[in-house]
Amino acid sequence: MSLLYFKALHLIGVIVWFAGLFYLGRLFVYHREADERAEPERGALKAQFALMEKRLYYGITWPGLCITIFFGSVMLMEWGLPTWILTKIGLVVLLVLYHLWCGHLRKKLLHEKCGWSGKQFRLFNEIPTLLLVSIVFLVVFKEAFSWSVFLLILAGLILTIGLTVQLLAKKRQKEAAGKNQS
Repeated sequence: MSLLYFKALHLIGVIVWFAGLFYLGRLFVYHREADERAEPERGALKAQFALMEKRLYYGITWPGLCITIFFGSVMLMEWGLPTWILTKIGLVVLLVLYHLWCGHLRKKLLHEKCGWSGKQFRLFNEIPTLLLVSIVFLVVFKEAFSWSVFLLILAGLILTIGLTVQLLAKKRQKEAAGKNQS
């Protein structure tokens, strides 16, 4: 019975962590695109986004990460280390690295030392989506996991994300050109 409580708490941590990472990536996009605004709006937006990023990173994503890792580790004591769990741990390590990279990017944005574009941040923001899809498929299918089927699904998802980001970038460029002509 206690394993079910640990699993529930683990899932709550996962949801909190991913919600924070998804929103943090979006804030990075907005932070970067604030550079397109004129002063004093630019400065006010960037200060607000920096504050929101800091609060989100330390107040939501870090607690979500800690809850996820703690209760996931407790469940490992019950389950052991089947092959699918080892693969999941590898994906979680990648997610932790992404999380830490977000902290690095947050500081670079804060100090005006990040050269990434809004488009690059949009693509970066999709990394946790790919990891989430990978982890969910792995956990649901466990030992019945089919790498060939999964890689086709993942390739389709990556293609869809890439095309969507490209189409939205073109749409934004046309809108900006239309505003400049007005």
